Amino acid sequence: MDLLDGSLVTLADAVRDGTISALEVADATLARISAAGADATGTYLDVDAERTRAQARAVDDKRARGEALGALAGVPIGLKDALCTRDARTTCGSKILEGFRPPYDATAVARLRAADAVFTGKLNMDEFAMGSSNENSAYGPVKNPWDPTRVPGGSSGGSAVAVASGLAHATLGSDTGGSIRQPAALCGVVGLKPTYGRVSRYGLVAFASSLDQIGPFARDVRGAARVLEVIAGHDGHDATSVPRPVEDFVGACGRDPKGLRVGVPEEYLRAAGDSGLEPDVQASIEQALRALEGLGCTLVPIHMPHTRHAVATYYVVATAEASSNLARFDGVRYGVRVDPGRDLEAMYGATRDRGFGAEVKRRILLGTYVLSAGYYDAYYTKALKVRTLIRRDFEAAFAQCDVIAGPTSPQVAWPLGEKVDDPLKMYLADVFTLPASLAGVPGISVPAAPSKTGLPIGLQLVADAWQEARLLTLAHAFEQVSPAKGLRPSAIAR
Repeated sequence: MDLLDGSLVTLADAVRDGTISALEVADATLARISAAGADATGTYLDVDAERTRAQARAVDDKRARGEALGALAGVPIGLKDALCTRDARTTCGSKILEGFRPPYDATAVARLRAADAVFTGKLNMDEFAMGSSNENSAYGPVKNPWDPTRVPGGSSGGSAVAVASGLAHATLGSDTGGSIRQPAALCGVVGLKPTYGRVSRYGLVAFASSLDQIGPFARDVRGAARVLEVIAGHDGHDATSVPRPVEDFVGACGRDPKGLRVGVPEEYLRAAGDSGLEPDVQASIEQALRALEGLGCTLVPIHMPHTRHAVATYYVVATAEASSNLARFDGVRYGVRVDPGRDLEAMYGATRDRGFGAEVKRRILLGTYVLSAGYYDAYYTKALKVRTLIRRDFEAAFAQCDVIAGPTSPQVAWPLGEKVDDPLKMYLADVFTLPASLAGVPGISVPAAPSKTGLPIGLQLVADAWQEARLLTLAHAFEQVSPAKGLRPSAIAR
């Protein structure tokens, strides 16, 4: 069997039954990472071959002793660099945390270890998870494997590219306003954002605490389901973690979706107007909706009237929380430290060279402004009220349907540098992912028919809170009939 390009579930089962060794898989993955060139693709920020091989050997030794192996035995998994990892640096794509090595694992990381996953390294990202294109990293941009002149999406661009390029079998990312689903769509892979509270946020460096959520990228829906089974579940370290049972998410992938009601929001499929939907994307999603009908689902027209306010609401709420969370990076507890014996010019120069990037500064300043006296009620309080209206849109929709379907991104991957000088255009790239984040409900992006130029397009499916199993059932069924099934980028040499 092909060690690197097959199913995650099949690979883990093969390692567990001794058909192949974890070390063979690790060596093949490391060879591909080396051949791709971490610097050329911008994907990895930290790769330690000996660390990866040591983890693989530990899995093989465990099997040799006759011990039962975990659900992810020998599976090469990469980690977004916002997840604390005790044996690797965690920089959040920022110079402020350059060289920082946490003394503990994030809960999601610890659960992957316990399931016998093998870590390939830490993945590039927009600085402190702030961005939609992975061009805001202090360590350079990540390149889309379908076309290296284009963005991969963000902020989890490195996580999406690693899976799309075969540089990891699965990865973890974080989704605050779409940072798993949007890069998954632009890179042609599966990306899942769970219900807020389903996966512990302990050990995830915070951007916006009421929105951040950890989730998996994988080549197929069953792979994402297997990873979710491992990382989900209550955690006493996280006060927002909800004590709900972890379901058989992999088993949900084989169920028949016939009879499911699929809501189609008019606001998501307008060819013109607020959505800015590209014709190729609209055509792909309409084709996907017909495929869902062919699977026995019923399409139900619904309305999400407050969708048009999602971008403005998100960028008030998220920046307000970011301004509070990032206050700790003050050069004393974390961040650049300057010798007090140096002159002021040298001190300020060092701070500029190793401080926050432009996008992070922009969001901190905006967040501080909306929380300031005289503007708190006008902006922040009003944004919280609109967030409630957006959540009620979903409640009303799920009274009529089981799953909501629409585009993940209004456009395909755009050229590197095209939007870096226009933050508003960049923010609008998340118009379809933001509502689910604000409502705290789960969403998944699955590859749909590509554009006329061959670039990936994602179908986004959103379910009610705690309905990941239903979401995975429909996503897996669509994946089997999608024109994108089996398509892989060829820009990065195998």
